[in-house]
Amino acid sequence: MERRQRGASLARELPLPDQKAKGWEFTDLSGLEIDSFQPAAANAAIEPAEGATVLPLGEALETHGELLHERLGSLVPIEDPFVARNEVGWRDGVLVHVPRGTKVAEPIRIEVPLDEDGTAVGWRTLIVLEEGAEAEVWERCASRGDETEALLNSVVELHVGQAATLRYVSTQDISERAWIFATQRARVERDGRLEWTALGFGSARGKVRMETNLAGPGSEARVTGGYAGGAGQHLDYDTTQEHAAPNTFSDLAFRGVLAAGATAVWRGMIRVDPGAQGTDAFQESRNLLLSTEAHADAIPGLEIEADDVRCTHAAAIAQIDRDQLFYLTSRGLEPAEAKGLIIEGFLESLVERLAEGPARDEVSAALERRLAEIL
Repeated sequence: MERRQRGASLARELPLPDQKAKGWEFTDLSGLEIDSFQPAAANAAIEPAEGATVLPLGEALETHGELLHERLGSLVPIEDPFVARNEVGWRDGVLVHVPRGTKVAEPIRIEVPLDEDGTAVGWRTLIVLEEGAEAEVWERCASRGDETEALLNSVVELHVGQAATLRYVSTQDISERAWIFATQRARVERDGRLEWTALGFGSARGKVRMETNLAGPGSEARVTGGYAGGAGQHLDYDTTQEHAAPNTFSDLAFRGVLAAGATAVWRGMIRVDPGAQGTDAFQESRNLLLSTEAHADAIPGLEIEADDVRCTHAAAIAQIDRDQLFYLTSRGLEPAEAKGLIIEGFLESLVERLAEGPARDEVSAALERRLAEIL
């Protein structure tokens, strides 16, 4: 209750960021009338799996109050205009809790629809894996079509306990006329492992912030992101890999495909805290522009406060290679078919980062469907 009251106060006090605010230079919110959207229920579909507690947050407040009191809101700072509004406005959410030593065999699936004009859905996801637990969670926010004018404001918190393994797949395929604001943060304890996959296909504009805190020695995170934008869309991803303990590892790779009239920005930061010796961190962003009318910005960054580290980054923005296109067409392929093969090959490197299994197949199929839409 205290946190909600604090959120209500901050929601009134904190202005929405403009393009002078750090991190928002490339994303214009001047057309956002945030108070014109009316709060609405999410009507999410939740498919649990044996071995895990998977509950709507409203129900979990009654049955798992102590856990929620300890964990809900513990990873995201409330002093943010969108988090504050989420704190006040969320009506729906989900708790995923996997007890110590439990390995969940089947993926846990969560579907969050955004299909009602003029509405704002505030959604919370809290995933807690205790020591030695293992689970895979697929969460998808989607709209039935691209005409819905609505707003999605979500907060995701991922707690990966000691020697636990979480595979989390987050897909955003909402209406291309909707706004999205997502604040997502993970904390990985000693010897824990996080495999985080994020796909972004929908929305007109907004921002998705993904932060990983490697809090315990020996922890590691592998973050894989893919987005594909069509005409008029602006996709904005802001990622942070924070190494707060010694001997930690992170590897982040994003790929973007942008059709004519689409724009995107990726801003990535590797942050190494004092004392986090033995850090091994890598990040890269690569964008493929399908037209001279598409545009992308890639902004990698490093903040290093330890002296025994290995941190590298890479960024590239390019159009389809004419030599590759000529080679394929000279061997009998139609230009459209050749172009499709080049794009598929560009994105295949993302799919190959995932372990073989249902999640990899699902991600590959989702990318294939999206490419068919924008090509």
